[in-house]
Amino acid sequence: MHLKRTLSFSHVLFYGVGTILGAGVYVLVGKVAGAAGVFTPLAFLIAGIVAAFSAFSYAELSSRYPHSAGAAGYIHQGIGQRWLSTLFGFGIALSGIVSASVLTLGFVGYFQVFFPLPQAVIIIGLLLLLTFLALWGIKDSVIVISIITTIELLGLLIIIWVARESFVDFPQYVTQTLPTFSISDAGGLLGGMFLAFYAFIGFEDMVNVAEETKSPAKTMPKAIIASLLIAGALYILIGIVAVLTLPIAELEASKAPLASIFTLYTGQNPALITIISLFAVVNGVIAQIIMASRILYGMGQKGWIHSEISRLWHHRGTPLTATVVVSAIILLFALAVPIVPLATATSFITLTLFALVNFSLIQIKRKHPNKKRAFTVPLWVPIVGLGLNLCILIQKVWTWAL
Repeated sequence: MHLKRTLSFSHVLFYGVGTILGAGVYVLVGKVAGAAGVFTPLAFLIAGIVAAFSAFSYAELSSRYPHSAGAAGYIHQGIGQRWLSTLFGFGIALSGIVSASVLTLGFVGYFQVFFPLPQAVIIIGLLLLLTFLALWGIKDSVIVISIITTIELLGLLIIIWVARESFVDFPQYVTQTLPTFSISDAGGLLGGMFLAFYAFIGFEDMVNVAEETKSPAKTMPKAIIASLLIAGALYILIGIVAVLTLPIAELEASKAPLASIFTLYTGQNPALITIISLFAVVNGVIAQIIMASRILYGMGQKGWIHSEISRLWHHRGTPLTATVVVSAIILLFALAVPIVPLATATSFITLTLFALVNFSLIQIKRKHPNKKRAFTVPLWVPIVGLGLNLCILIQKVWTWAL
């Protein structure tokens, strides 16, 4: 029995946009502004360009190999080392689990604003609900994700609309601020770009539902590219609104900068933005449950780990064992495990993964340069992607060493 191909282009697109945007956009802009200052929109633009090279590599690989193991399978195809593919398969799944755990804890804070229940009760209730949703069916799960993504997009459009007057000052910003850029600003811009880069992570999760997508060789590349363009445009617009609206010090200090912008322009309580943030967190958790469970399912199908992990719930055609295992570990982490060290390790895994995926595509294109009916990119795309990700990885290691 195999996974069911039920996802259309629109399903995968909304899944991708929701995964890339996540809940971080509602707080991340302040952190980027703290590093890049008035050059925050430029930091988002550069980060999007850097991420695009890896996104195009993922697009071609998802077209060539539309399987649930995703990046772990790509590394195996390109490098041919099963142990390395298995190791990074577990690493990718762990990154999703840690991300979901962090988001679950974030959900608690938002939820307790309205309903002051004990933390453990909220965590258990949320994960039971989302686990059942993930098991009920991929199409149903992605429909829920699409609805929440629409709500999240609406929230960002509301911010852009209420602050639309700020765009009047954009030409002046371009002509007066950008020309002042100097070498002394390069460090801050680079730091902001590194932070903004993580805002674009999410397209790598999309490839793990390729086995459940209709015509994945055509659908998946288009969805990856479109979702990155939509998310990137929104990030840049929000960055422009932020720097034209609030002082940089206030942006950096604010835990909810978009809520601050909403209140500034409307004079109203930002409860609406808070509720939308709550939905965005739920979106992130369900997306990570789906991603991590498909990674483990795909590895089980290939025989890299025990085949029991790939057992399906026959009535619904979803990975039963993998989903339950992933949700149980998320629950454990959210209730008991310090998240910060794991999150740090996850960012290292993600950067290394991007570098290996780009390297794998280079090797694959050299061995099989003319794969028929597959979406293809020029060889220089993964080469540049590899170089950029190695630079970011080296900078990360250098920062940690200091």
